[in-house]
Amino acid sequence: MESLGIAVFFAATAMLAYSLAGYPMLIAALGKLAPRPIRKQPLEKTVSILLPVRNGERWIRAKLESLLALAYPRHLVTIIVVSDGSQDRTDEIAAEYAGQGVRLERIASGGKAAALNRAMEWAEGEILFFTDVRQPVDPNCLARLVACFADPEVGVATGELMILDGNTREQAHIGLYWKYEKWIRRQLNRAGSLLVVTGCVYAMRRSLAGPLPPGTLIDDAVLPTRALLKGHRIVFEEAARAYDYPTALDAEFRRKVRTLAGLFQLARLCPRLLNPFHGAGFHFLSYKFSRLVMPYALLAALGSAPFLPRPWNYWCLGIQAAFYALAAADPAVPERSPLKWVSSITRTFTILMLASLCAAAVLFVPPERLWKQAGSHSRKA
Repeated sequence: MESLGIAVFFAATAMLAYSLAGYPMLIAALGKLAPRPIRKQPLEKTVSILLPVRNGERWIRAKLESLLALAYPRHLVTIIVVSDGSQDRTDEIAAEYAGQGVRLERIASGGKAAALNRAMEWAEGEILFFTDVRQPVDPNCLARLVACFADPEVGVATGELMILDGNTREQAHIGLYWKYEKWIRRQLNRAGSLLVVTGCVYAMRRSLAGPLPPGTLIDDAVLPTRALLKGHRIVFEEAARAYDYPTALDAEFRRKVRTLAGLFQLARLCPRLLNPFHGAGFHFLSYKFSRLVMPYALLAALGSAPFLPRPWNYWCLGIQAAFYALAAADPAVPERSPLKWVSSITRTFTILMLASLCAAAVLFVPPERLWKQAGSHSRKA
């Protein structure tokens, strides 16, 4: 039993170390040894901006003003607002901009995938720019993204979501997690291609876009992945920026459940991603799918620790118990306490791991049940 416990413990910790540090270091090295630059140059292509929204009264006016202020030839841009059964003043506000080239289409409530499918049917631009209602964009955002398509290998280009400083340590550490994610994306971008994009600020060639399956949870993974598997690159353009506030941890939990559940969907829709000998499959398994496996590795490490030889079993159990106890105690730790910096990080990590466990619910329940608004500070519409 002891030998089995040792094997399980070291296998679990090796998986965690590879996912959190080993793989990021590997792609950073690949980017330095064999970088693949993006051949960018200014372009003027027709663009359809797709803005799905449901009950976005609070943000729709500022969003449309942001889009109308884009530094891109106005005659080449069409803005399509698809109101997904909105019951507030979203439609009324959007209709005010009809004279400025904003097209409002109303559909019965069917979810974001249904709204995007309708928008893609109506879109006529060579480039589709996908965005969400909450996040204003920088005036140069669209021009920067379109410039990436001067490179014929590029099928999808995503911008950078700038998370503004939060008011609490909890929000700050969610922002810290997002910075970690963006660092990994930069390394992937330098080495070749991203796997997914930021849903509120990405563009793709219209020729590569197609209908989303009903109940799709993360369009910003399904659409780009299809382009990737056809041999196109997904690139990251840091100068194309959108802005948002950090989410509260409870809202981030719901958002993370939905996005991680979407990875299960993605693996089912694109089974080649589960082939470790396929380039995209290796990166998907190492980067994205490992996030789904990580909480089970943590449970395996916890469950096998008592079977380690003494005194290592006590040390390993004690360290893990202290980590989770600190995470549980975080709500009671005063905001200005020096301990808050550590406790907030442990709680944030633990909550994200719980979200990954909950994401497996998509295998047993209809995906629509996971479509809950992620709170007032969501990064998704």
